[in-house]
Amino acid sequence: MAPIKINHIAVVVEDVNTALKFWQDALGLPLQHVEHNEGEEVDIAFLPVGEGEVELIAPFTETSGVAKYLAKKGAGLHHLCLEVEDIEAAFAQIKSAGAELITETPKTRPDGTRYGFVHPKSTGGVLLELYQTVKQTA
Repeated sequence: MAPIKINHIAVVVEDVNTALKFWQDALGLPLQHVEHNEGEEVDIAFLPVGEGEVELIAPFTETSGVAKYLAKKGAGLHHLCLEVEDIEAAFAQIKSAGAELITETPKTRPDGTRYGFVHPKSTGGVLLELYQTVKQTA
């Protein structure tokens, strides 16, 4: 399971539009798009940087995992996402090493990207997301 690259770094914020004032206006990062993700109960702003991106994530319910995280820890770094070629193989390797997965079975985003999370207590305190992206055909 050799990671391909850092796919994104996610920052939890209280409000995407307010946070964009810094990330887009002050830093000059381009806004690719904003997604309203019903499944995760968050709004996500995607800001490309090099080969990866910064994601600003804000809960739109009080019951989502991100809302609970925000209430407990406040705004700031939420997780690091590594891209892998085969998420099932990555999950198997992680489990065989004795690490704890939060997501036992990968979830699928509307664009086909498969993803899941590794518990921070297994990674030294960082929530880790793994992505298997859809291969683009020319």
